[in-house]
Amino acid sequence: MPIFESGLRRQNVLLLRTLRDVPLTAHRALRAHTGRRTFTVLGFESSADDTCAAVVTSSRQILSNVVVKQHDLHEGFGGIHPSVAIEAHQRNMPGAVRMALEQAHISIHEVDGIAFTRGPGIGGCLSVGSNAAKSLAAALGKPLVGVHHMQAHALTPLLTTAAADLPQFPFLTLLISGGHTLLLLASSLTSFQILATTADTSIGRAFDKVARALGLSWGTRGPGAALEELCRLTNDELESLPDIQPFTVPMPGKLAFSFASLQSSVDRYISLVEEPLPSSHKIALARAFQTAAARQLCAKLTLSLHKLELKGVNVRDVVVSGGVASNIFLREKLRAALDEYSSDERISLHFPPLELCTDNAAMIAWASMHRFVAGDYDDYTVDLRAKWSIEDIRV
Repeated sequence: MPIFESGLRRQNVLLLRTLRDVPLTAHRALRAHTGRRTFTVLGFESSADDTCAAVVTSSRQILSNVVVKQHDLHEGFGGIHPSVAIEAHQRNMPGAVRMALEQAHISIHEVDGIAFTRGPGIGGCLSVGSNAAKSLAAALGKPLVGVHHMQAHALTPLLTTAAADLPQFPFLTLLISGGHTLLLLASSLTSFQILATTADTSIGRAFDKVARALGLSWGTRGPGAALEELCRLTNDELESLPDIQPFTVPMPGKLAFSFASLQSSVDRYISLVEEPLPSSHKIALARAFQTAAARQLCAKLTLSLHKLELKGVNVRDVVVSGGVASNIFLREKLRAALDEYSSDERISLHFPPLELCTDNAAMIAWASMHRFVAGDYDDYTVDLRAKWSIEDIRV
């Protein structure tokens, strides 16, 4: 037995050396590629509950973008169940990759590089996309790049915005999703400074919990989208909406977010009303919550612009991305807030298309592109980083 174990150790060492040496072949292939017209990347994303694969080129073309949702699997749990999500990723990823290649009308051999979400995210979920990407890259001798999930969200408008209107560094980035609420100063593709984050829960999680408290069905887009749809309903055939005192913006004058207080205000109101909660009360509560969330985002965004201006940092572009950025009401309020703050010189506001606000692999492929083009890529042994600050991308 000791001899067998020793042999295994030697084999493992040789395997690791081999894995580290294979990128040299990929590197030579990449060097030879510099004379080609475009570089084509196959991207993987599985950080939460969406199984994603996409093909994107260095000429800013999205050849395919496949997203397999799991809402029906998690609704009964009231949120993402990690083991259920992992099993679904394992079932869905092979088909997603095959579909991405078919929709792009290319074979795997025409892919020049493979990218995946390295973190942050749910560890087990990340591992599905990571293992698939690393195994495929190693087998085919393709270069590999692991991408920071929030960096990918932040850089998406550089893929989707018209060339004449691209955001210019430095720009502000508001990343709003189920896992994050971040206000960042982006100085380059890899340099981000956190100006504000949430003191408790993320805005996306607060939207989801309020939707569940109101008894809303997830539908095909999830609980947050269901709440937005409820806010747009008219009450012509209902009794008049109750008058709900506007929720306050927490920590005024400070660059910090807090959405747990808004959620608590909704829970407190529901506890004082007779059950079942009338439809008119649900609509009024949903609108009060959404309005308060928008007011907080607007207040913190304009405060950050003011503080940067005092330091001599001139920001003329704001990027908003993440799943919550698909909310049309929030988009309209942010546009109005920027117009009010800077009425003389318009500040450009950039959103990805709605289908690229939520998690997707097109953003992962695009965020890796500058590294592929520069010949900077990862070993096939690169580790995942379930917890990973966006300020530490280069570490």
